[in-house]
Amino acid sequence: MIVAFLVLLACELAGDLLRQLFALPIPGPVVGMSILAAALAFRSEGPSARSAIIDGLEHAAETLIRQMGLLFVPAGVGLIAEIAVLRSQWLPIAAALIGSTLLSLAVTGLVMQWSIRRRAAQPSPDAVQGLGRVD
Repeated sequence: MIVAFLVLLACELAGDLLRQLFALPIPGPVVGMSILAAALAFRSEGPSARSAIIDGLEHAAETLIRQMGLLFVPAGVGLIAEIAVLRSQWLPIAAALIGSTLLSLAVTGLVMQWSIRRRAAQPSPDAVQGLGRVD
């Protein structure tokens, strides 16, 4: 599991370095996790092969998810520390929260509708092979 945490930290460091190097407008950890996702998606072992590193990453991720409540404590403390800003700017903050929620729901619905239509338009493997027909 130590190797998995080192892989996670290395991806985060690489993402942060790339963000600084190319002046990207997204956080370094997001870039790092994108690097990790790409590495896992395009690994040369194939989709069914499991390695010790992948098992370690899965275990480390499950451990982090179980402890996620603790990871929100700093964010909660930050909110309390900035309560004066929240009180003075509550309307724009509420509008941004509601607007972004509605926008994400709309985009998710449109993408889901598009993917369902696309999948329905593709012939199923059974129909292609003739296994779905009864003669």
